[in-house]
Amino acid sequence: MNKKKRRLLIRSIILILLISAVVYTLYANFTKDQRGQIQAGDKAPDFVLTDMEGEIHKLSDYEGKGVFLNFWGTWCKPCEKEMPYMNNQYKMFKDQDVQVLAVNVGESEFLVNRFASKHNLEFPIVIDENDEVLNAYGVDPLPTTFLINPEGEVVKVITGTMTEEDIRGHMESIMP
Repeated sequence: MNKKKRRLLIRSIILILLISAVVYTLYANFTKDQRGQIQAGDKAPDFVLTDMEGEIHKLSDYEGKGVFLNFWGTWCKPCEKEMPYMNNQYKMFKDQDVQVLAVNVGESEFLVNRFASKHNLEFPIVIDENDEVLNAYGVDPLPTTFLINPEGEVVKVITGTMTEEDIRGHMESIMP
């Protein structure tokens, strides 16, 4: 094979690879909303995470209770704003079979503990170290909250900051 034919072959292969990469990128971007995004009416994916006290929390263990599942980060200002409201409502609803689970998105225990102490948070805070739960639920952006009824079905997905009245109403809506 002469040099011109070999050069043409190599350039053709490179062009095919580049076109394939562009097509894949476009496909991935246009279909990302349909992949892994949990919506109202879906069964909530089960998970097992450990809280800051070393207690294991398995979502399926809360069947029969309403679950207020909140994804957050210490750096997220809207998350920080709603945490005290969540804590106040947790105190009111914990004896009415509504459980709050706050899933931190992969930050260090030190940062999460410091944040929880600063805000005197009493509800369970679990850390999703490898973003497995975050990805299973298709969470984007933070904060995102999933309201899960006692049968384990997602009733509503809320993105963005909530007021204390919003949180109270949402907890009432998932009470058994």
